[in-house]
Amino acid sequence: MLDPPRGPEMLDAVAHLLREQLMPLLEGHAAFQARVAANALDLVAREMRLGPGSEAAALQRLRALLARPEADLPGLEAELAAALRSGEIGAATPGLLEHLWASTLAKVAIDQPGYASYRRVLALQQQTQQPPQPTPPPPTDEPPSR
Repeated sequence: MLDPPRGPEMLDAVAHLLREQLMPLLEGHAAFQARVAANALDLVAREMRLGPGSEAAALQRLRALLARPEADLPGLEAELAAALRSGEIGAATPGLLEHLWASTLAKVAIDQPGYASYRRVLALQQQTQQPPQPTPPPPTDEPPSR
């Protein structure tokens, strides 16, 4: 086992070095490239911190949604995409919209946590102490599949 600092903390330190010490010394394209590098380091650090938990949650949701308790995440994601394309499952399928919503929020938390719409959702969650649910689909004459 490694002693601290670990991967995410080291990435944070390098991003801080780029922003606080090196970027003020740079101009033009070099400053832009340093900013891009710092942002990339921030994204990788967030992925290291949040990715395992969000992937575990997605795996659990997909195993329940697709009734495949032993399948792996890449296989389940491919199966979900195929089922959506074929129309085998859709918006009326119980758990689908909740899974898509939770997956979207988890991805935005890693990729763009400062995104204004994401921040509004977080604020709403804090106010209501429960996650906002996606809009339910309109009623159809077709029975829900799966």
